[in-house]
Amino acid sequence: MFAPQFRTAAVRLPFRGLRYQIQLRPQSTLTNAKKTPEPVAAKVPIASASPSASLPPIWQRLGPLTTAANAYSRSQRKRPYVTQVVGALIIYLCADLSAQRIGGREYDPKRTGRMLFLGLIAAIPNFHWFVFLSSNFNFASKTLSIATKVAVNQLIFPPIFNTYFFGGQALLSGETMENTIQRLRDTVPTSWMNSFKVWPATVAFCMAVLPFEFRSICSGVVAVGWQTYLSYLNRQAELLEQTRKLVKETTETNNAVVAAVRECQEAAAPAV
Repeated sequence: MFAPQFRTAAVRLPFRGLRYQIQLRPQSTLTNAKKTPEPVAAKVPIASASPSASLPPIWQRLGPLTTAANAYSRSQRKRPYVTQVVGALIIYLCADLSAQRIGGREYDPKRTGRMLFLGLIAAIPNFHWFVFLSSNFNFASKTLSIATKVAVNQLIFPPIFNTYFFGGQALLSGETMENTIQRLRDTVPTSWMNSFKVWPATVAFCMAVLPFEFRSICSGVVAVGWQTYLSYLNRQAELLEQTRKLVKETTETNNAVVAAVRECQEAAAPAV
């Protein structure tokens, strides 16, 4: 009576066991995959990270100045020429006002106009020069790269720029070519020698510490004082030229008086 049912159950047991094994194999494979250990190189302990690596750069930790610094950085990236021109006009204006105040003379708006014109013309070439420095002379040694940039800048840029600045001041003020050359002789060597006290350290600091977009504003802050010195030196050269002219005119007048006296004496002398 129970034989057919027993045979049916006996036949189904192997199939049920096979289905049970098929269902367990993917689960066991997944379980083994989850238990596979990760490579040791992929695990980086959090405690081993350097504390300074998580800190933002110093120009992003300036308190209220951070917003202004970020705004300048964005402007430098989006509109570099406009930023350079505006910055140059501000630098030259502050430098001229400071120099005229140091000189103790009455304010001369024409002199300020000459300064602004020279700053406007020089803004873009100065920017391209520092782009050239940043893009070249990059060696494996950072120290060698910075030293080379400083040396190239000091040997080329100050003599050329100072010649442009003092020559432009002389020509715009109406001086002759002879007087302009004399002013260059009076100012360029002195200003170039004094530039060794300021610009090598400034350029080295900018190249070593600051990103490109902040280098111009850093050098611009230093340039306010430097342009003040150049403007003051130019004023001293102007006074020296005025003294020379006065001495020359006085000498010519004295010579004319002496010649006139001699002519009078010769005319008054009795004929022999």
